[in-house]
Amino acid sequence: MEFSQAKIAVLLPCYNEAATIEKVVREFLDVLPTATVYVYDNNSTDGTGDIAAAIGDSRVVVRRETRQGKGSVIRSMFRQIDADCYLMADGDDTYPVDAAPELCRAVLKEGYDMVIGDRLSSTYFTENKRPFHGIGNRLVRRMVNGIFHGKIRDIMTGYRAFSYTFVKGTPILSDGFEVETEMTIHALDRRFRICEIPVQYRDRPEGSVSKLHTVRDGIRVLRTILHMFRDFKPLAFYGIFAFLLAALGIGFFLPVFADYLHTGLVDRLPTLLVCCFLCLSAILSFVTGSILEVIIQKNRQSAQTELNEIAAMYRLTKDHKQ
Repeated sequence: MEFSQAKIAVLLPCYNEAATIEKVVREFLDVLPTATVYVYDNNSTDGTGDIAAAIGDSRVVVRRETRQGKGSVIRSMFRQIDADCYLMADGDDTYPVDAAPELCRAVLKEGYDMVIGDRLSSTYFTENKRPFHGIGNRLVRRMVNGIFHGKIRDIMTGYRAFSYTFVKGTPILSDGFEVETEMTIHALDRRFRICEIPVQYRDRPEGSVSKLHTVRDGIRVLRTILHMFRDFKPLAFYGIFAFLLAALGIGFFLPVFADYLHTGLVDRLPTLLVCCFLCLSAILSFVTGSILEVIIQKNRQSAQTELNEIAAMYRLTKDHKQ
């Protein structure tokens, strides 16, 4: 697809970004002159939406999202906006707009479904003044890549470009800042084409305050990973419990069995009952995981069929317009 003819939507979820929103919008309009910039005001109390609307450019669309949380905003954006390429960023002026054409070009010209603006390979750890955020990013990266067999360097970046198929074929269930982790896991599980492009990162300018709560939102991210591990890889998830229960049961059983070989009697009957309970629980956990794994495989097949249908409808629509 010709870059100049593509319909590009710049998505800016915003909550109290009055200090930076005008600058961010104007810079995106400069580097992507054919794009439409969508500013979704998420119950701001500082007039963020009014400042964006006052720019007075027909390429700027301001909408309100009353359900609080970044995930809620992105869910509405994905449902309401149709485009050939979606570029998601934050309204806090921490991401370089000059990288936007490269991210969009990877979707439009090279056919990637999700292009990640990788902060962690460049200036994030020197620019970010909140040390626990760096620790959290490393932890999340190791967990997601280890569980879902990925090689993603920056899991939680908010600077990404998406294809039409990804946006319309990916359910967004999170409400808060864990949404980036959720999208990454969906992309890995559904085998979307992913690439990363290193981008510069700068800390928030003076007067701009982060809405990310390190502990609270960090716990939400970790909980999301564990829930998606259970939902997407049930055999591995329940298999861990089955292994631990079986190992514990066998550990309790060995002394009982040794006594039986020595005396011909079972002196510790309660311990034997506990062994039986643990082993039965291990079998039940393994069977549960096996059944759910079959269901998940069927769901993956259905999801791939739906993605194929979305892609086919998208191509048909583009051909009809041409």
